[in-house]
Amino acid sequence: MKLINLLIPALLIPLMAAAEGRRIDAGESVLEPIQKRDSILIADQLHYSLELKDITEGTPIALPEVSTDPNSPMQFIGGWQLDSVRVSKKKEVPARYNIKASLTLTTFMGGTYELPPLPVLVDGDTLVFHPTEPLVVTELPVDMDNYVPGDIKPQVKVPYTAGEILLFFVLPVLGLAAVVALVLWLVKRSKRKQEEKEHAEPAHIRALRKLDQYRGDKLWAPDKQKTFYSGVTDTLREYIAARYGVGALEMTTGEIFEGLKGTDVPKDLFDEMQDLFVRADFVKFAKYTATEQENAQVLPQAVKFVTTTYQSELEEESKKEEAE
Repeated sequence: MKLINLLIPALLIPLMAAAEGRRIDAGESVLEPIQKRDSILIADQLHYSLELKDITEGTPIALPEVSTDPNSPMQFIGGWQLDSVRVSKKKEVPARYNIKASLTLTTFMGGTYELPPLPVLVDGDTLVFHPTEPLVVTELPVDMDNYVPGDIKPQVKVPYTAGEILLFFVLPVLGLAAVVALVLWLVKRSKRKQEEKEHAEPAHIRALRKLDQYRGDKLWAPDKQKTFYSGVTDTLREYIAARYGVGALEMTTGEIFEGLKGTDVPKDLFDEMQDLFVRADFVKFAKYTATEQENAQVLPQAVKFVTTTYQSELEEESKKEEAE
């Protein structure tokens, strides 16, 4: 890169045809196609280059100005391109370089072309690099006798690769499945925590809180009575199961009260609850419509059952503590 910086001012000096100094035949120039193929086609680009070897750092060098007739079939693209490689460097001795200078050319007409030699001025001497062979540009052959214009070709359908299938189909499905699984897990976890919180409360507290949801007469309408009676009796079933160890959640009304016989439930309260459960069965399964008076008695009777039996439980525990 240091050498290039030193050469930049010299590159701006045009090389005149009648340059001073000797004219030296410096060998062959290099013609190299950029597109690697057997023959050169119209509009292909080539590098037309020369190489200066073992040039001492600081040596003045001048390259000819590049200009092309617009009407010429051969055109140069851009200006000179330089590339240098340092071949030696010793202390107190200027470094030496190999320098490659090239032009990019193209043509838009087929035929055979004689390329001009490449002169370069090096330290007062003109070095001339000669082309080794003419440039032969091949045209694409077209059989005009048998030529039939064709329609526009349809888009090529390329089959999906395994990587594309994995990226665009499998991964999104797996991602969606993971999101759904995460949502379900969070919902289940939330329900489990809620159930654990509820079961941590005493049975009578849970029952009274649930019964409080059915206060008022908004569920007394004939088309809503099934919801009302089902909610109240289901709450009482849970309480009976927790308080007395009777499997009320899976039992019929008759089985529940058969299981409550012999417990501390007072006779009058036992009969009230049995009537309530029987009426609820008629509402749920026999399309019975309860009266407003019957509906008004449901919640007070249920609350009375819970509070009375809970008080009995407290009294039993107090007697046990006194006996101990």
